[in-house]
Amino acid sequence: MRGFVHRSARWIPEGVYRRALKAEVEVVEGDVNELLWDLTLYRHAMQKVVDALWDLDKIPKKSQAHHLFYSILRNYSFRAHVTRNIYNYALALVKAVKENGGSKPTLRKLSARLDYCDARVELDEEAVKVILRDKWYVLRIRHRKEYIERFKGLRWKEVHVKYENKKLYVSIVFEYGYKPYVPRGVIALDVNLKTITAYDDSEIRRFKTRFVDALSKRRRAEELQRKYPKRWRYSKRILSRIRSLHRRARNIVADYCWKIAKQIALYAKRRSYAIALEDLNGLKESLNSKSDKITWKLSMFAYRRLQHSIISKALEYDVPVVIVDPRSTSSTCPRCGERLVYTHKLGICKKCGFTRDRDSIGAVNIWLRALYAYAGALGSLLRAPEVKDEAR
Repeated sequence: MRGFVHRSARWIPEGVYRRALKAEVEVVEGDVNELLWDLTLYRHAMQKVVDALWDLDKIPKKSQAHHLFYSILRNYSFRAHVTRNIYNYALALVKAVKENGGSKPTLRKLSARLDYCDARVELDEEAVKVILRDKWYVLRIRHRKEYIERFKGLRWKEVHVKYENKKLYVSIVFEYGYKPYVPRGVIALDVNLKTITAYDDSEIRRFKTRFVDALSKRRRAEELQRKYPKRWRYSKRILSRIRSLHRRARNIVADYCWKIAKQIALYAKRRSYAIALEDLNGLKESLNSKSDKITWKLSMFAYRRLQHSIISKALEYDVPVVIVDPRSTSSTCPRCGERLVYTHKLGICKKCGFTRDRDSIGAVNIWLRALYAYAGALGSLLRAPEVKDEAR
């Protein structure tokens, strides 16, 4: 196969990355109602700072924000470090929203972000200690021991406490080092609505997705909204049903993405392969030219969520990841580089006679581009990582 391949590609670099331990918690020391009151005050103070920053013509610097809000927030009895976190987070939030042309943000969830000055993480005892104003609270982590064991030995950076659906949750952000091995091959992934097609130079493998199941739940929710265009907002029964369907659709996508991502990452690690994915940076812009039906499907398709899950699991298991240019992966012949003619999903090259289905062609072209990105072409600069002792 000597098709014309794009040389543009990028790699996930070696370095320090973050991942989070997320779990439900219960208050074992302290009053849960007092903790909820502290979270309510935290949200109220944050909203006041956001409102004040939004009305300013120019976003102030951190030193200016300190003079504006520090004494006011301290009157709420927040600790000094919590106070600084509040206006720093509000600054970042307002700046991001204004740069993206959004409307004034409204904080609805009860949540707080704490770091080493205001939290203690004790994974051996499966507990987290937090303080916002003048009282410490001990939160017991309710999760499997095997899951918690995966984070022992890592350095934690932040603790997020959240109250949602009458339950308390905690998210502990850890830092870990990513040192990818030298790959012996590449497994390329072509993602579609019903299947994920993988190619590793020896065989084509297909993984069935659950995105169609999620789409059916979302479609049913939208049918209820069209059936009751005025009532659904005010009827508790209808609104509860709609929310339940949307929640189930999100859960199906999230659950599937993490499970298939772990399966692919472990498969690549066992064979010392790198994982090749398409660059999705232009996906949002390309939706503007699609029909409403296709746009609706792709919005639920969660390309980015699946790619994020695969990259996260690859980082966890030190699997190399290469991102390639997605242009013309399904319309170019991988053998000679000519443009393919399609009969339904079967691609045919009139020049060399190459014939395959669309998904297989996409996976092979992604594999070729990743391979050329690693090995380089005749007369070009080397793109492959340096050879280490274990690969000699």
